[in-house]
Amino acid sequence: MSAAQILDGNACAATIKTEIATRVGALARKPGLGTILVGDDPGSHAYVNGKHRDCAEVGISSIRIDLPATAKQSDLLAAIDELNTADECTGYIVQLPLPAHINTESILNAIDPDKDADGLHPINLGKLVLGQAAPRPCTPRAIVELLARNQITLDGKNVTIIGRGLTVGKPLAILLSSREVNATVTTVHTGTLDISRHTRNADVVVAALGKPHFLTADLVKAGVIAIDVGITRTSQGLVGDLHPDIESVASAITPMPGGIGPMTRAMLLSNLLDIAGR
Repeated sequence: MSAAQILDGNACAATIKTEIATRVGALARKPGLGTILVGDDPGSHAYVNGKHRDCAEVGISSIRIDLPATAKQSDLLAAIDELNTADECTGYIVQLPLPAHINTESILNAIDPDKDADGLHPINLGKLVLGQAAPRPCTPRAIVELLARNQITLDGKNVTIIGRGLTVGKPLAILLSSREVNATVTTVHTGTLDISRHTRNADVVVAALGKPHFLTADLVKAGVIAIDVGITRTSQGLVGDLHPDIESVASAITPMPGGIGPMTRAMLLSNLLDIAGR
């Protein structure tokens, strides 16, 4: 039997969606969330489908643009321009990752920063660095929110993030080291010579590298809070970066699935309402 507290993202997200539905009901004009999806990746399709189900549950209208894997960069830019100018679209996201032949940086730059529901436009990432108001990247925000709603503070904690990707690792490091969160942050990655030296000293470890069962019990200290962000689709289903033996030493863990994923979608809706309220 696990000694670790299970940080239930499904339950927490359900509570947040109830709060969001109340906020939406008080608005004079229903907000609209747009999604642009390129290709046939099953994970991306499942994630986008979930976002549209969430919208229906809370009373937000949704606009969906799906493009084939063969779509050109110009096709995607045309879709972005459509949502940039659509009055019914309050904010939107371009689902990542994109096919290899499309330049992700150029695509993110083309998004109207005022409609950037994912918080990944360079202007909004810059505002994150400066501590200015802007949509926050959804997964980093989800991690902070899930911990806060479980009465887990990060103030003064040593946090090690495994991974330096654009959607999680980099913005999470900035958010956690902000005055509002006040953690001490170490980021480790493929260039780190001894990852275990950092993970074993951490109060909180966030695994965001997409390598199944990478983080084992011997790589962390007793009482660690272990956050699973990595996700790999296998023949046995979805597998996270945390090894099951983490449960025997951790004080709290997020499950996979059912942890950070549903919270990330909830934060997308919260970002959209923040945009609508400006």
